[in-house]
Amino acid sequence: MSHYETVALGGTFDIIHKGHMALLTKAFSISSHVIIGLAGDELVGKKGKNIINNYSKRLESLTSTIQQYFPNSSYAISKLENDFGPAAIEGKVDALVVSEETSNKGDILNKLRQKRNLPLVEVVIVPMVLAEDGSRISTTRIKKSEIDPEGNLS
Repeated sequence: MSHYETVALGGTFDIIHKGHMALLTKAFSISSHVIIGLAGDELVGKKGKNIINNYSKRLESLTSTIQQYFPNSSYAISKLENDFGPAAIEGKVDALVVSEETSNKGDILNKLRQKRNLPLVEVVIVPMVLAEDGSRISTTRIKKSEIDPEGNLS
């Protein structure tokens, strides 16, 4: 896999689960610097998502997870007020790490970058992580107590 100077990824990270860890692991394994866009509470509301944790708690949890599992890694977390933060739209980003479910975000980002005469980003797609029952792991399923964050049936 290619090595990039800077990659970006985004999410809500309400309850960090095995799927989130797959995205983070891929991003940190292919890049010298990772920019993580963390959806702000207003953006989450606009998308109709029901979250348990507010932005500051999600930021604290994400930061703690990165420090625990990816110590000494270079990263920045920025608050997202829309689907793409300024770093992805305007900045020097070489690749966007997405799940299969959100792979269309790469096309959308590249169209925005093209309009600004910026180089296109590579889109790195991480396969969905499946739970014990063969269905994808998601925060929604965890909140419904169908599975735990590791994908084990409850």
